[in-house]
Formats: sequence, structure tokens, C-alpha cells
Amino acid sequence: MVEQLPKVLISEEEIAGRIAELGAQITEDFKGKNLLMVSVLKGSVVFMSDLMRAINLPLRIDFMSVSSYGSGVKTSGVVKILQDLDHPIEGYDLLIVEDILDSGVTLGYLTGILRSRNPNSIKLVTLLDKPERRQVEVETDYVGFTIPDEFVVGYGLDFDEQYRNLPYVGVLNAI
Repeated sequence: MVEQLPKVLISEEEIAGRIAELGAQITEDFKGKNLLMVSVLKGSVVFMSDLMRAINLPLRIDFMSVSSYGSGVKTSGVVKILQDLDHPIEGYDLLIVEDILDSGVTLGYLTGILRSRNPNSIKLVTLLDKPERRQVEVETDYVGFTIPDEFVVGYGLDFDEQYRNLPYVGVLNAI
């Protein structure tokens, strides 16, 4: 276990400000649509909780749990759906909510599966984008912050299930 708290990369205040901006843009873009926000667990649950409160529209939420990491820090390249959506998505305008877009392997796979279920549309919002690590090209519609290739934790992101509760995004140097 790492004893020291991670160095702050993005502060709690910066996150709150950016989420307000994203919420306003998503509100505008989804007016008159049948919005369903899909959180990719576990990392995006904190982001989705704050983001959905910043969206001034009727909406529904659902959750998926997908893994390509295991307990390591690098993607395994094998994507597994651990928990699927509770309801059919046909007729909905999906907004996939992700904590971090890294290799693109997980989101590329997930988007393909969801597209085959005939939603009206699919858009992607990610709190963090790490383009240097991209292996699969994934189109993002909304990005909170573009970050350097560092291992980050906090605000829902973890290292071996720890640090999710930090109110900021920090760099974990001790791994």
C-alpha cells in the first residue's frame, strides 16, 4: 500500500467548473432527445453523479461493468462485460459516461456492442483523455481534461480499488 497521497493534477474546483460547462453543453445538445446516460463502472460513478446533476433535462441512467485491466495498471487487451445494462436501449439517445479514455480498447468494444442494440444515437463523454496511450481510435464528443501519460487516481479512479474517494485527480508515482 502506498502511504503518501497522490500529487494533485486536477483540483476539486477545476473538476466542478468543467462539469458545469459539460452539463450546459450536453443540456443544449440533447434537448428534445430521449437521453439515457450509461455509466461504465466503477470508475465513472463519481463523474456521472456530478454530471447528471449538471444536466437540466429529463434523463435516465443505467450501468455497465466492463473490464480490461484486472488488478494491473496496463490494459490486458481482453474486454469482459461483468454487468450488462438492465433495460433495452433501442429508441434512446445514449451518452456513455467514462472516467478515462486511455488505450480505447474497452470503449471501442463497448461502443460496438451498444451500437448493435439500435439506439437512436451514441455519444461519449469522458472526464479524462490520455491520447498518448491510444491503441484503438475512439471518437469522443465531450472531454473534461486532456492529461499526460501518467497513472492517475482519485475522483472515482483507483489503483487496486484504493483512492476512488479522493475529491481530486492525482498522479500516483509510487507504482
